[in-house]
Amino acid sequence: MNVFEYIKQPWPWYVAGPLIGLTVPTLLIIGNKSFGISSSLRHICAACVPANIPFFKYDWKKESWNLFFVLGIFIGGIIAVQLLANPNPVVVNASLANELWHYGITDYKGLVPTQIFNWPALLTMRGFVMMVVGGFLVGFGTRYAGGCTSGHAIMGLSTLQWPSLVATCCFMLGGFIMTHLLLPFILSL
Repeated sequence: MNVFEYIKQPWPWYVAGPLIGLTVPTLLIIGNKSFGISSSLRHICAACVPANIPFFKYDWKKESWNLFFVLGIFIGGIIAVQLLANPNPVVVNASLANELWHYGITDYKGLVPTQIFNWPALLTMRGFVMMVVGGFLVGFGTRYAGGCTSGHAIMGLSTLQWPSLVATCCFMLGGFIMTHLLLPFILSL
């Protein structure tokens, strides 16, 4: 197996996890920077929206490194999709596939099930709730919690921040509630 084929394979948690975890000390060592993705949206708005909104009146240029970081993630995603995409369908656990089959979800060729996430589905109640309402709630929750899962769970916990522990526990609790209580209801719409 050549290097290119090896990179295309899913990486195990014990390789990917430490690589993600090493971003925290690296950012702290090279410039006392905090890892987080959701703050970059605020920086973009502060740079592009010429309004007198107090929330966006700060020196966003000091945080421009974060914008380059997010741009690198975006470009890396494009490269991964173009050069490293796995042509095989996503492997889904048999019991989960059976449960999703009851809701009419059977296509696992893409990153997300196409029966839910496509343009025509956006005009259905289920698609609207999943994409629009879900997107709004993620954005609202990120702002309300003062950061996203990467900022709190990776950076905040590793620097022993109490608010990050609370936020991460709430993220997990919300995920369990969504998965076991709300998602079956939404999928049955």
